[in-house]
Amino acid sequence: MWTRSALAYRLSFVMMTFGNGALTALDFAAVAIIFGHTTRLGGFSLAQTAFLYGTSGMAIGLADLLLGSMDGLGQRVRDGTLDAMLVRPAPVFVQVAADRFALRRLGRVSQAALVLAWSLSRLDVAWTPGTVLLLPVMLVSGAAIFSAVFTLGAAFQFRFGDASEVQNSFTYGGNALTQYPPTVFAKELVRGATFVVPLAFVNWLPATLILGTPQPLGLPRWVDWVSPLVAAAVCAAAAVAWQAGLRSYRSTGS
Repeated sequence: MWTRSALAYRLSFVMMTFGNGALTALDFAAVAIIFGHTTRLGGFSLAQTAFLYGTSGMAIGLADLLLGSMDGLGQRVRDGTLDAMLVRPAPVFVQVAADRFALRRLGRVSQAALVLAWSLSRLDVAWTPGTVLLLPVMLVSGAAIFSAVFTLGAAFQFRFGDASEVQNSFTYGGNALTQYPPTVFAKELVRGATFVVPLAFVNWLPATLILGTPQPLGLPRWVDWVSPLVAAAVCAAAAVAWQAGLRSYRSTGS
């Protein structure tokens, strides 16, 4: 329904999609400005940093396309409109995710894909069957990790109402973090992004294998391959948190 609504005015849809992509392109413009004053950032070249930017942007873009509406759950909890979803013959999770589905968010995915394609054309990478396979696996796993973080943030809002900004600090904030090389951040922050909120598995760790750069924490090389397992574990935790939050929902009493 929301897709048909968006496509009802084709020119408006194209302009909004282009605007969405152009807005996110400002992030890469900031990266380009930095490299206008230096050739290396934390030991990474512009093409290598663009690779991190593109993979992170595509991962968050896909998650945002599918579950970006989750940040509005707090409003539904506060005004009680979530009750209508509870009585419909469809999973509440699917209804919340599909609520006000914005196809224009494809602009973010497309813009990140263009940056990723440009970086791949500039990188001098010794491709092997393993690294060729790792790239799409990294993108899918990264999207799953960000989707799990969206879901965990929504589950948090069952308890604390409008906490969308807390959720955004881990989703969009995590995207901003993983756009840059891990070597420019403090070790404590990199450890937190690896062992607490595993955003490092979105691109930092698997990218070291593709780009041939050192591990940011000196972990064994087999860790570069475990993004799918981490994504599965985080998604399972998000599913448990969602069910717990849904069971705790008591409406507004109005």
